[in-house]
Amino acid sequence: MLEYDPVLYSRVLMTLTFVFHIIFATIGVGVPVMIAFAEWTGIRRNDSHYTLMARRWTRGYVITVAVGVVTGTALGLQINLLWPNFMRIAGQAIGLPMFLEIFAFFFEAIFLGIYMYTWGRFKPIVHFLFIIPVVIGASASALFITLVNSFMNAPQGFEFVNGIISNVKPLSIMFNPASSTKVSHVLVSAYLTSAFLLAANAAYAMLRGKRHNYYKKALKITLFAALVFAFSTFAIGDLSGKYLAKYQPEKLAAGEWHFETSRQVPLVVGGILTDHNEIKYALTLPFALSVLAHGDPNAEVVGLNDFPADEIPPLWIHYTFDAMVGIGMYLTIIPLLFFLAYLLRNGNPYSKLILWAIVIGGPLALFAIEYGWIYAEVGRQPWILRGYMRTPEGATTSDHVDVLFYVFVLLYAVLGITCIRVIIKMFKSNSAEDELRIIESEGGFK
Repeated sequence: MLEYDPVLYSRVLMTLTFVFHIIFATIGVGVPVMIAFAEWTGIRRNDSHYTLMARRWTRGYVITVAVGVVTGTALGLQINLLWPNFMRIAGQAIGLPMFLEIFAFFFEAIFLGIYMYTWGRFKPIVHFLFIIPVVIGASASALFITLVNSFMNAPQGFEFVNGIISNVKPLSIMFNPASSTKVSHVLVSAYLTSAFLLAANAAYAMLRGKRHNYYKKALKITLFAALVFAFSTFAIGDLSGKYLAKYQPEKLAAGEWHFETSRQVPLVVGGILTDHNEIKYALTLPFALSVLAHGDPNAEVVGLNDFPADEIPPLWIHYTFDAMVGIGMYLTIIPLLFFLAYLLRNGNPYSKLILWAIVIGGPLALFAIEYGWIYAEVGRQPWILRGYMRTPEGATTSDHVDVLFYVFVLLYAVLGITCIRVIIKMFKSNSAEDELRIIESEGGFK
């Protein structure tokens, strides 16, 4: 039997919570944007199909928000219970953005309630205005909590004397070198993932024989948004690579298995790393890492051999980086193929092959989010607060963290199964076609 290690169990429990919560957090940030896009399109085109999309997506969104509240509360609780030494040191530094994150959530929740219960009670354009604060609140919530994470990667704006943080400068803490790339990457990737999840839902319905124009329009609007956000994600990813090269070069080097500081460095894709740090069976893209790091194929990229052995992140994060980028490319190519088939005279964007590719893109988008966060968090190791506190130093020494882990495994299993069953039941018993018939019989949305 394994010896009890509170640090290990704290890490495992925090990982479990984060992996589960990030699914609902991503949906919570991205879906309001798609709801707003659909309702605005319905108003502009006077098309009840798009208006119904917004209404149906809102129903499912509310369920995921409810689960996200539970997992987000658990996450906040665990930060304090499992990492008390970290909070004792950094609590006053990250207190403001954490408070603002809660404020943004309440702002979102208030207007979400107003938006849900005022369908048909205001003119369409007035009702549309109620979703704008929801979009702002959801994105602001992600912004503020990501600022906390960016501070952990690039801490600044304080004095650190005898293990105590003092002379705190809140704005400097929140807007550190990591903030811009991290926040923008989190937001845009959430929008991309949500667009693809909604597209996958429409594609799956068509594969089951539903060929109503509602689903075709849903595919067009979601994949158009996905294409825009996919290109944006790649542009921001390029900037993130340049941030890492300047401020966290060990994370970039670990993700690319780059050991010797050199120029004209290739990008390593896949492969196997031997015990002697030799790379086998990998695809190498000449000069690509130098370009990613500095925008110059002749630029010098710092290698892992320039860092102390105990400050090098686990090298397996190379695979999470590859998976994240590979899925990102997939999520870009599929919308391109869809619209190419749509524009071609003899093309069929609704072929089974394309529809299945879209369906697969839904869960892959969520995996990309998970891989990205694993790369971000594990790539910061061995630090919980980079340069100031190592992860074991921040953890609790209390007993029974293992028991807590099993309790949360059960909780998340119940929440996950319940959420899926409720959403399936909600839409299975109330199809879009049935709702459209009722709407048309009543003369459309008022």
